Order: sequence, then structure tokens, then C-alpha cells
Amino acid sequence: MSADNKFFFTRLQYESGDWDVDQRMPSNVLNSLIEYTTLKVETQENVVSLSSTEIFRCPFCYLSGHKLVEFTAQERENFEKYVRNGGFVFVDDCNHDIDGLFAKSFESQMERIFGASALKKIPNNHQLYSMFFSFEGPPTTSQELNGWGDDIVHDYLKAIEVDGRIGVLYSNKDYGCEWDYDFRNKRFYRIDNTRFSVNIVMYALMR
Repeated sequence: MSADNKFFFTRLQYESGDWDVDQRMPSNVLNSLIEYTTLKVETQENVVSLSSTEIFRCPFCYLSGHKLVEFTAQERENFEKYVRNGGFVFVDDCNHDIDGLFAKSFESQMERIFGASALKKIPNNHQLYSMFFSFEGPPTTSQELNGWGDDIVHDYLKAIEVDGRIGVLYSNKDYGCEWDYDFRNKRFYRIDNTRFSVNIVMYALMR
């Protein structure tokens, strides 16, 4: 939370790759938090360099991209320290591709930082899926069904847990693209597809 006790959405900027993808997504998530919860919300996205100590005042961080993820030594140190000390990072693969460059390189970074077996599938009855709205596992995205990428529906999310709680939530489902539209267009959706983002944020704040 910020000094005035508002939730703020933090996007992590890293030196490699393309960190600034799906630029309308944060405002859409923030709009959903305002619509469905009683959280006080800062309506502007917060962009923080992963190499900066500013990360340590952020309760929720988002990291995404399509390309190579190769952390600098300082980025790697900050990421590990942040997660091990109770921080939460939602990482979303914009390629929605298990064997794509982002997935391979990010998973390699996690193995280097936390060990080979740290990133694991979480069960579809995990607390995350009932934190606010109820889901039977991770909601499917249209990005998985549009004929691009690997055309695979991922029926799980992965996570790195610290002391029994998720510190890194990792998705190959491309939620960023799924939620990347003007929030005013949500009224055209029969079911609001951003509801799962509320679960993620509430889990990050209440775990």
C-alpha cells in the first residue's frame, strides 16, 4: 500500500526483453478492484525498475513480456530479496507458449535464483481460486484459443512458494493480452473476464 493507504499496481521494468506490454491492462484491473472491492486504489500504474530499492515498498508487482528475460546481477538480487521477504510477483507470459523465449528464459532465471524444483504447478483447488470469486482452476483465455502461439490450453498455473505462501505466481495463459482493452468496453462482455485479477490481487494482499 502507498503512504495514503491506497493499493497501487506496480509493473516491473527490467533491462532485457520488452517489459512494457499490454499497456491498457493495469487500468482495467484497477477498474475491477474499484468495481468489486472496497479497496482504496491508486488509479495510475506504478512503473518501478527491478534494480531499484523502490520495489521493496510495493505489495504487488507485475512482470511480463514476449522476449528474453535475463536479469542483471542487481535485478536478480532484488527479485530474490523481494520474494523471500514476503513480496508478491505475478508473472505472465505474453507468448502463451510453454517453449517460447520468454517462458524458457524466465524459468531459467527462477531456477538460477530459487533452485531447479522451486517453480511448481499449483492445484486447481488452491486458495487463490476462491479468494474472492470462485473458479475451478485458472480461467481459460481467448489468447489460448485464437490459433496463434502454441494453441494449447494451459489448465494450471505455476508458483514459487515461500513459507507456504505464493511469492511468484506464473502464468503461460497470457492474461495480460486478455485484459488489454479499454475498461469501458467491459460492459460488452457477458462475463467480466477480469474477475480473476481481483482474486490475484486480494490473495497478494491477504496471504
